[in-house]
Amino acid sequence: MASPNFEHILKTLPSNPGVYQYFDKEGKIIYVGKAKNLKKRVTSYFNKEGSLTGKVRVLVSRIAEIKWIVVDTEYDALLLENNLIKEYQPRYNIMLKDDKTYPWICIKNESFPRVFPTRNLIKDGSEYYGPYASGKLMHTLLDLIRQLYPLRNCNLKLSEENINSGKFRVCLEYHIGNCLGPCAGLQSEEDYQQTIKGIRSIIKGNIGMVKTQLTELMKEYAVQFAFEKAQVVKEKIELLDKYQSKSLVVNPSINNVDVFSIVEDEQSAYVNFVKVASGAIIQSHTIELKKRLEETTEELLTLAIGDLHPRFSSGATEIIVSVMPDFQLPGITYTIPQRGDKKQLLELSERNARYYQLDKQRQKELVDPMRRTNRILETIKKDLGLKVLPVHMECFDNSNIQGTYPVAAMVVFRDAKPAKKDYRHFNIKTVEGPNDFASMEEVVYRRYHRLIEEDADLPQVVIIDGGKGQLSSAMSSIEKLGLQNKIQLIGIAKKLEELYFPGDSLPLHLDKKSETLRIIQQMRDEAHRFGITHHRKKREKGTIKTTLSEIEGIGFTTSQTLLRKFKSVKNIKLAGLDELSSVIGKSKANIVYNYFRQEADEKSASDSDKSLS
Repeated sequence: MASPNFEHILKTLPSNPGVYQYFDKEGKIIYVGKAKNLKKRVTSYFNKEGSLTGKVRVLVSRIAEIKWIVVDTEYDALLLENNLIKEYQPRYNIMLKDDKTYPWICIKNESFPRVFPTRNLIKDGSEYYGPYASGKLMHTLLDLIRQLYPLRNCNLKLSEENINSGKFRVCLEYHIGNCLGPCAGLQSEEDYQQTIKGIRSIIKGNIGMVKTQLTELMKEYAVQFAFEKAQVVKEKIELLDKYQSKSLVVNPSINNVDVFSIVEDEQSAYVNFVKVASGAIIQSHTIELKKRLEETTEELLTLAIGDLHPRFSSGATEIIVSVMPDFQLPGITYTIPQRGDKKQLLELSERNARYYQLDKQRQKELVDPMRRTNRILETIKKDLGLKVLPVHMECFDNSNIQGTYPVAAMVVFRDAKPAKKDYRHFNIKTVEGPNDFASMEEVVYRRYHRLIEEDADLPQVVIIDGGKGQLSSAMSSIEKLGLQNKIQLIGIAKKLEELYFPGDSLPLHLDKKSETLRIIQQMRDEAHRFGITHHRKKREKGTIKTTLSEIEGIGFTTSQTLLRKFKSVKNIKLAGLDELSSVIGKSKANIVYNYFRQEADEKSASDSDKSLS
């Protein structure tokens, strides 16, 4: 129920659109919110305490005073909320993070206005277009303008009085054709303002209108037989065509449209804004919103639109979005496209938001290398429903060929990275024949029985390479050791990359691109590689059952050395003592040489006995 201190306030709240403010006991604003209906919205904080999230309950417990401001429309509420958040930065509000001072194009409020880039916005009546997240895009636009229109770039005060008095003289910029000399009265202000009008149109993306005007001018020059002037105008039209062809990304009929997309992680949301005119992207900007109260995607997008739309002075008649925001701007159509060119635009915007998100993550990881590790561990914990961070994980894999030379391998990952010094091989001791289930049960028991005896740290997660059968066998050993509440066992089936949990018949399917699945697959593949390597060595030792391995004092390594040198046992038998000594030393050479001499003598004696009989 509502606190007694607020009952009278809640009863008198109006049902109009507006903004509400929560203050703590020290009189500091801790939260600002907007509402279509102030009474319903504010009352919901106090009448539904059981359904509130933990963070919101903490907020409500700290409210000492409530104030509100009634406005005319929902749009006014959105703008006012945005301004108050920026001014007071309340503790529990989404924090708009825009840590760069982006450049703008300024058309100066003066006679014969200059056009130049700036990062400082001065309230002197000048026009500012931007901001431009890409400096390259802005400078490309300025270069186009300079090629199309001669403009002054001097700081002279070009008042009518100064020009008429002949105070100024033309400079080098006039002589090389970059300026038409308004300082010396060689260009009228009316003509110069026509130039500024064309520049405004280009900056706003209305290139088609500028091309139409230039085409008409070119025709006028042609009618007057001023072909040189007509050629100059034609070159400007071609320059515009070239610029537009590079900028065109979708159907040219898509005009005066804004695109807003949003991507999220646990701490932040990233909203990308794209402005489209005549099928060309003329502006793009991304902001980060720091989450505070487990806000919905719709709430986050609404706040971002409320910030970016007025900031860019957008006159768009349509806004393309990925989800429908809570508040919608008046007089604007909202579209969630399912296919076609508008869908492509939305996907392009989403890619920009993701690139920005990755860039932010990389910056944070450079400052704090453990940030990435902690983020991955938190992701694994969440995806697998763990109670603790999986800082220590292990994975088992069996290897055998038709039941021969059965071995198992175990790999260890610490902080989501391989800890190769902790890898272990297991020779199967108690299982006869090809029985993967029994083999898995044996090695899991041996591994954790030993860790318990040594009082060593246990892993939080154990991955079993196999399906339900392998998992059940491993779980049998875990239960015998009483570790079922200390170790989370998970099986991974190879075909569909399904994850199985003990006692649950339904598998868990993770996104193929998820970091959790990638780490588990990496562990599985590493265990398989490590196991196959060990199995191959053991198989080689077992399959080279030559006469050499029967010689007392001659081991597997010496046998391989001789075979590599002499290629066959027959050649080794024929080799002299000196040849053998040069390969394996005198001591072992004597053993091998004498063994084969004795074998030859015995064979000769046997053959003699047979001939006599």
